[in-house]
Amino acid sequence: MSAGMGKTTYKRLKGSQSFRQRLLLATLSSTAVSIDDIRTDSTRPGLRPHEVSLVRLFEKICDDCVVVFNDTGTRVTYKPGIIMGGRNLVHDCGLSRSIGYFLEPLIVLALFAKKPLSIRLKGITNDSKDPSVDTFRSTTLPMLKLFGVPTEGLELKIESRGVAPGGGGEIILSIPTVQGLKAVTWIDEGMVKRIRGVTFSTRVSVQLENTAIHSARGIFNHLLPDVHIFTDHRTGPQAGKSPGYGMSLVAETTSGCFISTDTAVSYRGGNEEVEMEEEKTEIVPAEDLGEQTASALLGEIEQGGVVDSVHQGLLFLLCAACPPDVSKVRVGKLSPYGIGTLRNIRDFLGVTFVIKPDPSTETVILKCVGCGLKNFSKKVS
Repeated sequence: MSAGMGKTTYKRLKGSQSFRQRLLLATLSSTAVSIDDIRTDSTRPGLRPHEVSLVRLFEKICDDCVVVFNDTGTRVTYKPGIIMGGRNLVHDCGLSRSIGYFLEPLIVLALFAKKPLSIRLKGITNDSKDPSVDTFRSTTLPMLKLFGVPTEGLELKIESRGVAPGGGGEIILSIPTVQGLKAVTWIDEGMVKRIRGVTFSTRVSVQLENTAIHSARGIFNHLLPDVHIFTDHRTGPQAGKSPGYGMSLVAETTSGCFISTDTAVSYRGGNEEVEMEEEKTEIVPAEDLGEQTASALLGEIEQGGVVDSVHQGLLFLLCAACPPDVSKVRVGKLSPYGIGTLRNIRDFLGVTFVIKPDPSTETVILKCVGCGLKNFSKKVS
């Protein structure tokens, strides 16, 4: 369904779901979109601050974007521009979602930019809702290499940590450009050979980190010997504005897969609706945090697949963007986010995945022929 506005034809969409992916896929496929009925029935209708911030971030990275919000924020029209990239950019992600919310669409967008991207993102680095900046550094960036993204110029530096509600974290992200990705056959998850991790603490005792590590190791120790969890205790300006701590773990397998999980706690919830009760609730004790994170990682490993459930969406996006060759990947149980991604890919890129359950391992094998996204500003060398 499209409606003409001047010369531009807009793809009509409704609702607030998949906002990030719709924006990303619209930009990659040069599709103008008009999204209506954004939380019209909510007590707070319209776009949330993080969604508006994401649009502003896209405007920074692209030239000639045209964005129009209506007064209530329940409708947005977006006409994508040319993905430019650029050096020394700065964006404040705000405090309604963490930096992790912005990183996935930003990374994919930047691969197809005219110039390599280096950007300083400010806000919350670790929370319990979005993947942490540690997970992007340990798991997401290495995954890009399989699709032919060069390692040179691919980096995420954590300058300072910041938890909710005050934030104050800063990272510097560098993403090189590609002319195109390369299709993958990635179905062997291998066996776990080592576990690495990092705990962090800001404005609380470093002892919390040691306790969390001790309890996480207690779970891993009888499974495999090669477990190293590092501490990252921050003080002063590097500790952001609020007290908190957390842990990020990654299991590396014999076939080069990285399966990760992370969590973080902060001393006061940033969510207005639950603010009153939250003041009184006890924070998760460090011992429980360590155990919960370790158990969550084991759960992800047990599901099987070459990526964890959080990375399914990104995996499918990268496969769909590949040249018109077959990509074949294995995941554990399809996550709701993964399923939503498959729908969005079909709607914007016209790529359909063949999905085949593998009953012997309770995993799922997905195959697709990429749509051949190309970076037209990259000269063929």
